[in-house]
Amino acid sequence: MGFSEFLGNERIVSALRGMLRRERVPSALLFTGPRGIGKYALARMFAQAANCERLKDDFCGECDPCKKISRLADPAPLIELGLAERGESADSAMVERMPLLIETNPDVWLIVPDPVRLRTPVARPMIRVGQLRAVQRAAYFQPHGRRRVFILDGADTMRWNDADLFLKILEEPPDSATLILLAPTPDSLLPTIRSRCLQFHFAPVREEHMEAFLKERTDAKAPERELLSQLSCGSPGMALTLDLQESSRLRRIILTLLEQAVTGEKSGQIFAATAQLAKREKESFENILDLFYSLLSDVLEFSQGQTHSLPRNPDLRRELEALGRKVNFEWILRATQGLDVLDSRLRRNVGRQLGLDAHIASLATR
Repeated sequence: MGFSEFLGNERIVSALRGMLRRERVPSALLFTGPRGIGKYALARMFAQAANCERLKDDFCGECDPCKKISRLADPAPLIELGLAERGESADSAMVERMPLLIETNPDVWLIVPDPVRLRTPVARPMIRVGQLRAVQRAAYFQPHGRRRVFILDGADTMRWNDADLFLKILEEPPDSATLILLAPTPDSLLPTIRSRCLQFHFAPVREEHMEAFLKERTDAKAPERELLSQLSCGSPGMALTLDLQESSRLRRIILTLLEQAVTGEKSGQIFAATAQLAKREKESFENILDLFYSLLSDVLEFSQGQTHSLPRNPDLRRELEALGRKVNFEWILRATQGLDVLDSRLRRNVGRQLGLDAHIASLATR
């Protein structure tokens, strides 16, 4: 029990333990890295260590604060309970009056993007003003134990206008509280926010460590563990939840879409595929965009003749090599820049299918 359970990024773990040991904990931390890399798990562990009754720079897992905070390891039931208590008919006013706050210990709060409703959640949950105001008030309360910790998972989802509320806390930070912001990249937050945070970027876990981790945690066979490790790009959480069959199906749909986009033919099939990806998949649209980026990264390497490198999608190597011979660097640049634009426009509630249609149509070779 303790930080020894965390996989990878040993330097970050060591730095956090040093802060606790010296009792010099900053008021704001920013954890960045891809989905499933361990940002949330380490933030929760830090909250336990900051309030453990037995250890100073680690957590025992046995004392009362450790046990209560450990319930945050699986926040899904707690989020479901919070939404059920607020009611299925919640409107925007009720969402602000009754912000979604996950609390299993009075000193540790989890803030997540609010899906508003349980049965019919909004397409793009976000951290809302009511949640930020609640954190702003509570950050200055004296802790019951050693330290108040606020974990903001999905900090990149808050509107930039709303994010200014954080500046009031960060400019005059309380001595007894720490805010931990979790985001995929530093650039997804306002410069004024990230400049006031101590930043840690999480690196992928090495492949041999990933395979040993999967051997211990899953029943997957050796070839499956190798493929899971490669497809998850060193993210343990992603590897544990990745469905290989479903991943293969989605990536083949996207690859076929890119192949058709090169010629601009079969528009009916193209629009049917974009409608499927934008509206009728269980996987979030943001994660589907990540699959586009992954496939395009491989196509880029193959288009430049780097046939000896290990692709991110090894099970699709033959198809990716074929597509790489049909396109050039300029086409791939247009494809990735278009995805960047589409991803940024999602913040302004641009229609997903319409945006994807326009992007794919723009990739026909000229």
